[in-house]
Amino acid sequence: MTAEVLTPRQLLAGYAQGIFPMAASADDPTLHWFDPLRRGVLPVGGVHASRSLLRDLRRGGWSAHLDGDFDAVVSACAARDETWINAPLSELYSQLHQAGHAAALEVRHDGQFAGGIFGVTLGSAFFGESMVSARTNGSKMALIWISSQLSRCGFTLFDTQFLTPHLARMGGTEIPRASYRRQLTQALKHQADLTARPLLSADQLWQEITQTS
Repeated sequence: MTAEVLTPRQLLAGYAQGIFPMAASADDPTLHWFDPLRRGVLPVGGVHASRSLLRDLRRGGWSAHLDGDFDAVVSACAARDETWINAPLSELYSQLHQAGHAAALEVRHDGQFAGGIFGVTLGSAFFGESMVSARTNGSKMALIWISSQLSRCGFTLFDTQFLTPHLARMGGTEIPRASYRRQLTQALKHQADLTARPLLSADQLWQEITQTS
């Protein structure tokens, strides 16, 4: 199916079936559906934060912001030498955001953009699409913040599509396709809202992580 005929409704229908689209490159207008045999997932509310990351968080200067500029976070995630986010897919994500089915968490350090993550939401599932760092630990901070927010707002599934070494170090695992689809089916039975509770401050996040670890 080409990007020109793929609609936000069709995109959500694909996610509900356990598949997701990617482009071969930023210049390729065609989107390809993927359904991997093994799926990457992160523990909701249980993303691992290393001691050095917690020390950095504790030093201060960090803050998180939800949907301050969704399109800017998507653009930052796509601004790399090789990307699967083409212009039509970026537009689809923007339309999903306007419809309440996509969100971006931006992390700042001393007021400057440090990193972020964006994803699609459906039921109580969060489909993490991509993340970016503009400074050391930027994407890691975004991951621990979004994991906390997902847990506090009632989400039950944190899908990362593929498992990378970076995600594995932060608690990510791979599960078989059948197991993933069972979890997805359960997640789609419940509704969750990422804005149901305010984001924690850096101090609150540090306390939450250290008290539960």
